[in-house]
Amino acid sequence: MKQIIVTGSKGLIGTEVTGYLKSAGHKIIECDLRLGHDLADEEFVKEFFKKNRADCLVNLFALNDHVDSSKEKTDLFNISLESLSDYFRINLTCLFSVCREFARNNRKGTIVNFSSTYGITAPYPRIYKDNQKHIGYSVSKAGVIQMTKHLAVLLAPGIRVNCIAPGGVKYKQGRDFIKKYSENVPMKRMMEAKELNKIVEYLCSNDSSYVTGSVFSVDGGWTAW
Repeated sequence: MKQIIVTGSKGLIGTEVTGYLKSAGHKIIECDLRLGHDLADEEFVKEFFKKNRADCLVNLFALNDHVDSSKEKTDLFNISLESLSDYFRINLTCLFSVCREFARNNRKGTIVNFSSTYGITAPYPRIYKDNQKHIGYSVSKAGVIQMTKHLAVLLAPGIRVNCIAPGGVKYKQGRDFIKKYSENVPMKRMMEAKELNKIVEYLCSNDSSYVTGSVFSVDGGWTAW
């Protein structure tokens, strides 16, 4: 049994992963904005990790750009610089703060970060039509991969740091989007959130004792084209 901190524990993937890890017998410490935990507050982060020692840290919190037909139409030329900064602040600066405080308070352990398929490849514009994926999301998720590798080198051998880059998870997207997305996946479908459970558990376990600085694409073959 591991003691595992899950940040973003109330999100789509976070809820699924947290529930699975609990059912597998692990002790979970949840951390989420919906629970009053503000990871953008550095003093809170410092205090939280002082009080909560753990074997593993799974980082699922992020600022995302969800598919929503009602949102304002966006393109490259009307994106505000402020919105770009927001993605970098939450997805990179706050992530670094969280990883650093975990490492400061735990000499041994495992960190599992979450990037995205779009941290590896650019989104297909034709799928998103007039509501293009925000470039801040893609660039920040690419940064998560490099941060993972950098921390893996600096924190070895005591703390292993790895990254999962999932493809699109089926949730409440419209039928047309799901169809178009699936046509571009070799597996011909979007992912179910539960399909990430086992790889998270593997990276938290002693079975992955020689795995660090790695990026695991779980995307149905999207990045294999």
